[in-house]
Amino acid sequence: MKRRTFLTGSAAAVAGLSVDPVFSHAATTDRQPLTVTDLENSAAQLRSRFSRDFDPAYIENAILPFFLVSVYQGERAMLPMIDEALSKENALPTYLWGLISESWRPAPEKGVTVFLQGLDKRGPDNRRKRIYMSAVTPDLYQEMYSAKVTAFFEGLLSKGNAGKPLMRLYLDTFWDMYWDLHLGVSGDAIPAKVRQIGMSFNTVLAYLDPTQRIVYENYMVVRDNLDFLKSWIGERLADLETGKTPHPQKTFAWYWLKNGEGDDNFAHKDVVFECFHNFVAFSQWGNSLYNMMLRLGTATGDPDTRASFAKTMKGSFDSAGESSFSPLDRFVMELFRIISPNSGSISSLQETSPPAFERSGYIISPHTSTSLDPVHWKNPEEFDPSRYERVPTSAQVDEKHVERIGMARCPFEKTSFDVKDGRKASMHNSAFGTVFGVADGNPLPVCDHAGFAPFGFGYRRCPGEQLTINAFEDFLRTVWKNKIGFVKLNLAQAEVLPIGPMTVIRDDLGFAGSA
Repeated sequence: MKRRTFLTGSAAAVAGLSVDPVFSHAATTDRQPLTVTDLENSAAQLRSRFSRDFDPAYIENAILPFFLVSVYQGERAMLPMIDEALSKENALPTYLWGLISESWRPAPEKGVTVFLQGLDKRGPDNRRKRIYMSAVTPDLYQEMYSAKVTAFFEGLLSKGNAGKPLMRLYLDTFWDMYWDLHLGVSGDAIPAKVRQIGMSFNTVLAYLDPTQRIVYENYMVVRDNLDFLKSWIGERLADLETGKTPHPQKTFAWYWLKNGEGDDNFAHKDVVFECFHNFVAFSQWGNSLYNMMLRLGTATGDPDTRASFAKTMKGSFDSAGESSFSPLDRFVMELFRIISPNSGSISSLQETSPPAFERSGYIISPHTSTSLDPVHWKNPEEFDPSRYERVPTSAQVDEKHVERIGMARCPFEKTSFDVKDGRKASMHNSAFGTVFGVADGNPLPVCDHAGFAPFGFGYRRCPGEQLTINAFEDFLRTVWKNKIGFVKLNLAQAEVLPIGPMTVIRDDLGFAGSA
């Protein structure tokens, strides 16, 4: 075994064999630098410690690398963009690669996701990102996706579920919506294995520590079924292409296939990969939903948020007027600013000289603290959706905007990509690199301001941002229509549930009833 491979994960001595989540590792230490012999001994200790309970390949590729991951907190952004030096290329802690790759390592020849791809690998003008976003632009949402999302929330908040713990119900029904949106299948058309791999994937992300038995068991469920999942997705894509699946244009994958056709920057294998890597992005819907319900709860919530919700819904909540965003848009945006679906954008870092052993370093560009930075907002702690009436949008951030703030030139050249799916639509970008759609001549912009950071920055901004905002607007329409009030349930023993990345809760939140 090569020395660099042998030493993978052996920095356990530095961490004192800690099993705290990787994102909690201390940033500094008073320990003396370790010798190569120290590292080898630490690796041997770890193998011995876990060998009775864990598969050897899992120890080598998940547990040992876990102790060699360093994650650093980055600075709060002053502008809504992220530097290209902070790369997205393979920006995944090494111990998690086994969830998406049979070889436990990056394998781009078998498909890749834009979420783990550097800008230089995405094709001209961030092409891969534009093709991904072509499937989730707001002009598609109402006609193609809203009915599926609304039906899911109507079922979750139906009268029969009043007084029941909501998050177990959410997890049990979520995968029908997920696969219906991606591939147009639901119910019995989704094999039990496919449902299980999704649940197991999310469980790993929630607990995150590979030394825990629950993580190991669910991690191996994912690995055991990866080939089956990819084959099943491939078959469903064929059904979309041949017309076997009804209304194929009401799926994300149909747009990826159409707009990526003949383009090596979004090949067929990449469509397969995106369909299951979206487990990561959509897992954040669980913790977002839970935190929104808490904030709106009768006893758990924030009075200002509840008052703002009532004010919004009693007015013309879907009418933007002369603003770029409707009142409901602004309310949901403010919810996301306050609660943030995830803590930050993770970037991979390259060491300035070759290390003596394999290790990984990442930096987090923070979302929540940037969204609450008083540099960007007056009274950032207040819940105030009206703040988005005055913010610059991606359609407005052009050369003149850049000149006004004192820059000599635009950080990103403005270009466009015309879709191939039959719409009169194209994917543009702002001067900060933020991609947005233009449909029938109408811009579909996002808030291009560093103070609105829950979905990231610039060319790295989450391509599913607008879809997520639209979906949670449908959730809140359902809440308002059915007069839902969220309450803590008096349960002797609430079930412990993994509901999102690094989020495990006691399932004791429900609603009092519906009209």
